[in-house]
Amino acid sequence: MASGTATRVLAPIGTAGKLFAFGLDVGRGLFRRPFQLREFLQQAWFIASVTIIPTALVAIPFGAVIALQVGGLIKQFGAQSFTGSAAVLAVVREAGPIATSLLIAGAGGSAIAADLGARKIREELDAMMVLGIDPIQRLVVPRVLACMLVAVFLNGLVSVVGVAGGYVFNVVLQDGTPGAYLASFTALAQLPDLWQGMIKALVFGLIAAIVACYKGMNAGGGPKGVGDAVNESVVITFMLLFLVNFVMSAIYLQLVPPKTG
Repeated sequence: MASGTATRVLAPIGTAGKLFAFGLDVGRGLFRRPFQLREFLQQAWFIASVTIIPTALVAIPFGAVIALQVGGLIKQFGAQSFTGSAAVLAVVREAGPIATSLLIAGAGGSAIAADLGARKIREELDAMMVLGIDPIQRLVVPRVLACMLVAVFLNGLVSVVGVAGGYVFNVVLQDGTPGAYLASFTALAQLPDLWQGMIKALVFGLIAAIVACYKGMNAGGGPKGVGDAVNESVVITFMLLFLVNFVMSAIYLQLVPPKTG
């Protein structure tokens, strides 16, 4: 009884270790040749096609909610002229990378896990290894790089759409002036904020792809196992993304001093 309890308690630790080892294998596979350019382009196009429209639609309410909440709060302090800068900071630093990562994990990551899981239960991965083909180099590396590339571009899309949505809602619903909203961009925001958002998106895309590939390649138990692997990959990715986001934000605030108006 005690042995079974200990096994259940230590199982997550073992899974975390295997996931970390899988990530190291993917890192080594990045430098192996030949590089699967065609697979990379196909996966990048596929991930972009399943995420770009949901990302754009999600970015509009993100920007609107931030503009309404921040604008209402700032208005209480009589600092309406800083509404645009505060909204840009919130979208570029946090909302953009988070929205991008959630959709990359929920749409792109689940599709990757389902694809690799189906290949696993059909024993295609075993057949590749018998033929001397490394599945990580052939299948995983292109998907990881594609997720990272698409995540960066989607983060830019979310930032642009979110800021534009915040502009519309601030001007239309909160009686803000267009000139003040645009002129305040540089009051508190700075270029490192943009770089931080891009780096976050890159790291989030890497995490989502590695988790999805790991769960897909270790699926078992037939179609039900594939479905379980997809669900687990999304849940694990969300947990890791929020944890990593907190750590990266804390490090950034320590390294980059805030800009004073």
